Amino acid sequence: MSNVLTSVNITLNGQPMEVPSKGNLLDYLKWKGIQVPALCYHPDLGAIETCDACIVEVNGELVRSCSTTLKDGDVVKTGGSEVFESQMIAMDRVLANHELYCTVCDFNNGNCTIHNTVKELQIDHQATAQTSKGAPVNRGSFYRYDPDQCILCGRCVEACQNVQVNETLLIDWTLERPRVIWDGDGSTLIDESSCVNCGHCSTVCPCNAMMEVNMEGEAGFLTGMLRDAFRPAVEVTKSVETGYTPLMAISDVEAEMREDRIKKTKTVCTYCGVGCSFDVWTKGRDVLKVEPSSDAPANQISTCVKGKFGWDFVNSGERLTKPLIRDGNEFRESTWEEAYELIVRKFNETKEKRGADRLAFISSSKCTNEESFLMQKLARAVVGTNNVDNCSRYCQSPATMGLWRTVGYGGDSGSITDIANAELIIGIGTNTAEAHPVIATRVKSAQKLRGSKVIVSDLRKHELAERADLFIRPNPSSDLVWLNAVTKYIIDNDWHDKAFIEEHVNDFDALVKGLEKYTLEYAEKHTGLSKEEMINVATMINEAESTVIMWAMGITQQRGGSDSSTAISNLLLATGNYMKPNAGAYPLRGHNNVQGASDMGSMPDRFSGYQFVADDETRAKFEEYWGTKLNAKKGQNNHEMVDAMHAGELDVLYLKGEDMGVVDSNVNYVREGFEKLQFMVVQDIFFSKTCEYADVVLPAAPSFEKTGTFTNTERRIQRLYQVMDPLEGTKPDWVIIQEIANLMGANWNYTHPSEIMDEVADLTPLYAGVSYDRLEGYNSLQWPVERDGKDSPLLFTDGFPFDDKKARFYPVDWTEPTEYAEEYDIHVNNGRLLEHFHEGNMTYKSEGLTRETPEVFLEVSHELAEERKLRDGSLVRLQSPYGKVEVRTIVTDRVYGKEVYLPMNDSGDGAINLLSSSIADKDTSTPAYKETKAKMVVLERGGKSPLPAHNFRYGNRVPQNGVNVEAKWAREDYVFPGDVVRERRGDK
Repeated sequence: MSNVLTSVNITLNGQPMEVPSKGNLLDYLKWKGIQVPALCYHPDLGAIETCDACIVEVNGELVRSCSTTLKDGDVVKTGGSEVFESQMIAMDRVLANHELYCTVCDFNNGNCTIHNTVKELQIDHQATAQTSKGAPVNRGSFYRYDPDQCILCGRCVEACQNVQVNETLLIDWTLERPRVIWDGDGSTLIDESSCVNCGHCSTVCPCNAMMEVNMEGEAGFLTGMLRDAFRPAVEVTKSVETGYTPLMAISDVEAEMREDRIKKTKTVCTYCGVGCSFDVWTKGRDVLKVEPSSDAPANQISTCVKGKFGWDFVNSGERLTKPLIRDGNEFRESTWEEAYELIVRKFNETKEKRGADRLAFISSSKCTNEESFLMQKLARAVVGTNNVDNCSRYCQSPATMGLWRTVGYGGDSGSITDIANAELIIGIGTNTAEAHPVIATRVKSAQKLRGSKVIVSDLRKHELAERADLFIRPNPSSDLVWLNAVTKYIIDNDWHDKAFIEEHVNDFDALVKGLEKYTLEYAEKHTGLSKEEMINVATMINEAESTVIMWAMGITQQRGGSDSSTAISNLLLATGNYMKPNAGAYPLRGHNNVQGASDMGSMPDRFSGYQFVADDETRAKFEEYWGTKLNAKKGQNNHEMVDAMHAGELDVLYLKGEDMGVVDSNVNYVREGFEKLQFMVVQDIFFSKTCEYADVVLPAAPSFEKTGTFTNTERRIQRLYQVMDPLEGTKPDWVIIQEIANLMGANWNYTHPSEIMDEVADLTPLYAGVSYDRLEGYNSLQWPVERDGKDSPLLFTDGFPFDDKKARFYPVDWTEPTEYAEEYDIHVNNGRLLEHFHEGNMTYKSEGLTRETPEVFLEVSHELAEERKLRDGSLVRLQSPYGKVEVRTIVTDRVYGKEVYLPMNDSGDGAINLLSSSIADKDTSTPAYKETKAKMVVLERGGKSPLPAHNFRYGNRVPQNGVNVEAKWAREDYVFPGDVVRERRGDK
C-alpha cells in the first residue's frame, strides 16, 4: 500500500500544483473556486454524465469533469473557446427541455440549479426553443413530476436506483422525447407504482420537475395569486422579459422576498431511531417541504415517506388543546391551574399517606432527552421513588443487556456508515426496509454497488430477505440455537480470531464449554435449518474482513431475548468483529429517542448514563447536586408496575407520550390494571386509547413545537430546533414537568432546554462534553463524549469499559418458546410497516399515508389460505388465551405455513396486543411479543381487500445501475458536445 499515490502533480490553467489523487476533477475545481457549470452532478450521487455541461479540457481532450480522475502530469484548462462552446451546446440542450418562468415558479428559492447556472454563464437566449414532451404531469399524493420541466439529468433516477435502491424510476431513452417513467411503463401513475414515496427524487431534483405537492402555489408571492391563471402569467412574463438577464434579476428579487415568507428550520425526525435530520420549510403553520442535505450526519439526502411527508398530524384538528379532567364516565375541559392543583394534591396525598413507592412514572421515547431527564428527576428528587421506566422495556432492553454483559456499553458499535461499509451485513429479526428504511438504503446500496454480502434470518420474507445473498428461516424463538451452533462451528474449525481473543476477551474456555451441546445436529433439530445453511453462515463470516450484525424485535421480544442478544455479541467477539471500523453489534433502536430515554435514566435502577442508584458514591453525587436525599431501592419497571396495579400496591401513574394501553403486551390485563389505579395522569398530543383510563389528560407539544435533543440508534446526539410555536393551549413536556415539580415544592429554574442538558453533562460521564454550542446546526456528537468534546463514532477503540479493558464471553443457554395448548396452532408474528408508525396515532392523520394503507391487515400464507379457503379480504378472528382480534387477510408468499403477520398499526379491534401475553424475557421483563399463538376462526370468506390495489407492494420494480446513460449516448440524435465543437472547427 505504500506506493499508492495520495496526490498527483498537474497543471491547471497554466499553474503547476499538487492535488489529491482521489475524487473527481469537478469537485476539485469547485473547491478551488473555479466555476464550472454542472446540472446532473450531485455530491451525494456522484457522476451521472447526462447533462454534459461540465466539459473542460484535459490533455487537449474535451471531457466531462464530473467523471474525470486526475493522473500525474495532466494538463487541465477550464477556459477557452472550445470549452465554452461545448458548455453552451450542452446548456442549450438542457434549456430545450425546460421552460424558464422563474418569477412564477414555486422552486424559485435561490437553489434552482438551472436558474443559477443560466445566471452564472450570462445566457440571455437559447438557440433551441423549449417544446413540450407531449406527456401529462404525473401527480401523486406527495410529489408530482412535470415532464415539460424535466431536463433529463437523471438525478432522481440515480437516487431511486442506487441510493434508495427502490428501483422504481427510469428514464425511457427509447422514446422520441425521453422522460422519467415509473415501473418501466410510461403510463404508470406515481400512486399506482412501486414508489414508496421516500422523497429522494424531489430532494435531488435540480429544478421544479419533481416537486412536493405542498409547495405548489404556496412558495412564491405570485404563484399563489396566479394559481388559476398560471399559463397566461407565464406568457406575460416571457413577453415582458425579452431575455434571460432581466428574468434572472427580477426572479432573484422575488426569491429574496420569499426569505421573509418561508421559514427554514433544522429538526430531527420524530419517527424511528435512524435519527434523520433535515430543514423544514414552513409558511405559518403550513409545512411546505422537508429538505434533507449532505450535512445531515445520519441520513445525508435520504428520508423515508414518514420523515419526508408524514407531518400532517402536527396541524390535525384532533390535537389536544386543553387539559381534561374526568367527571364520572366523561371528561370535561379545565384550566391548566385546575389540572395542576388536582395532580399535585393527589401526588402529595399519596406520597404522605401511602409512601413514595405508591407512585410510578413512565417516560416517552418520543420526547426529548431533556424531558426524559426531568421526568426521572421528578420521580426521584421530588417524589422520592425509582419507579420510572420507558418503552425500551418493550423492545430494546434485552439487546442492551446482552451488550452490557459482554462489551460493557449498550449501544451500537459504530455508525450507520460502518454498516454501509461492511463486507458482510447480517440482519436477524429485523425488517429493516420498513422499520429503519434509511439504514436499509445503505445496506441495499452496499450490496448493489460495492458487492457487500447480506445474510437475513427471519420468519418472514420481507424486502431485505428477498434481496439477501442468503436468507434463512429458523423456527420461532430458536435464534440462540443457530447462533451458538455457528459460533461453535467457527471455533471447531479454528476460524476464530485467536489473537483478538487473547488480547481483548476473557472467559474463552467458559464459552467453549457452554457451546458443547450446540452441534449442527442439535441445531438442525431445534431450528429447522439445515446444516448446510448454518455452515454457509459460518463460512461467509469467516471469509469476510468485517461483519456487522443488526437485530431488532424479532430477537429481543422472546423469553430468552437477552440471551439471544448475548449470543450475537459472543459470535462477534469470537470472530474479532469489534474494535475496528465496519464491524460490530447494531441493535436497531425503534423510536426516535428510545436510546436517549434510557441514557437519561428513565430506568428503575439507573440514573442518567446508566449509573446505578444503588451505588453509594453515585447516589451521593446526585444528592449533592439536587440537594435532596435519594431512594437507594431499585424501582419497578413498567411490566412490574402493571402487576403492582393488580396487587393493589400501586396507586398513581404519571405517563407521558406513551400509548401503554395499546403497545404493552396483554393489553386487556393492562387496561384492567389502569382501572384499579387511584389516580392516573396522561400527557400526550392526541386523546389516545390510554387517555380513556386517565383522570387527568394534559395537552403536550410534538417535536416541531419545541427545542431539545434526540439520541439515535448510533448514539448520535442531535439538536432539534422549534419549527413553530406550540399550538394554543398546549405546552412542551419539559415545561409541564417543571411546573408540576415546582408546585410540589421543587425550586427548578430552567428557562431553556440547554440548561437541562448542562445539568445532564455535569452528572453524566457519557454526556460529559455535550452542550448546545457543540450541537449547533447539523453538528452532532456520539457518546461517550469527553469533557473537551471529543466523541466516539467508533465505540471501542482503546479496549472495553471494564477494569481490565477486556470484553467478556458470556455463555448462554436456550430458553424454549412458550408452550400453548394444541388448539392454538397459528403463530402470530408482528412488527412495523413502512407507511405507518406503530399504532398509527400520528400517521393515520395523513391523508396520503392512509390512502396507501387505510387499515391493518393480516398476512397469511398460500398454504394456510388453501387449507382454510381464505383470499384477500377474508375476515378472520384470531383468538389467544388472552384476547381476540378481527382482521381481514392478505394472501402472500412473505409468510409460510401457519405463520401469520399482523402489523402493529392499529389501536382498535386489530391491535396485536389483544392477543399477546404477559410472559416476558426472564432477564429484563421485556414482553415475549414474538411468542404469541392463536387459533383462527373464519368469519367471512369474501370481502374487500384491506390493502388497496395501488399499494406500492403491488408495483413492479425495474432494477438497473443508475440512469443507464449509455442508452442516451447510443441514441442516433446524440452527439457529445465536444465532438460537435471539434467537427465544426474541422478537427475530424
